[in-house]
Amino acid sequence: MYLQLEQFLIRTFQEGDEKSVAFYANNRNIWRNLRDVFPFPYTIDHAITFLSQVRAERWPNTFAIDVDGEAAGAISLLPKQDVFHRTAELGYWLAEPFWNRGIMTQAVQAITEWGFRAQDFYRIEAHVFEWNTASMRVLEKAGYTQESRLKKSVTKDGQTIDSYLYAILSDELNTEMVPGASE
Repeated sequence: MYLQLEQFLIRTFQEGDEKSVAFYANNRNIWRNLRDVFPFPYTIDHAITFLSQVRAERWPNTFAIDVDGEAAGAISLLPKQDVFHRTAELGYWLAEPFWNRGIMTQAVQAITEWGFRAQDFYRIEAHVFEWNTASMRVLEKAGYTQESRLKKSVTKDGQTIDSYLYAILSDELNTEMVPGASE
């Protein structure tokens, strides 16, 4: 997959991305907002394992956010199973030097549109920890709606906190929201 946007592109992870993924992912501020499957410290061995798993996916659903020729983040749409098979869970992270540039909002908009069009999802949802207000703003700007607050549902960094469920349905998507997107 290859989605060219104004400032960056979303693409399939490639051989050689391990070094930039390990460099950018080794950040406590990123780790703090992700599930525990994302380690900290993040080493080159973690990046090698992650990228081999991603490249082995039968249907690719985890992609690089490429800024200036480097894999500076990741974005995924993980399909749910059984009766939830038309629902995907959105996950993402971006290297801290690229925060506050609108990159993640555009990435979420583009991958959401792609998920509805190319993957036939009807619903895409994302879970956000209570302290991650920047991610909440990203989702809201991308057209997602906060559906619920899940009280004390997450234990992260030694604290039990609330999380928020955001979602968007395919018929709610404003396809004019993705500036500069092309495949």
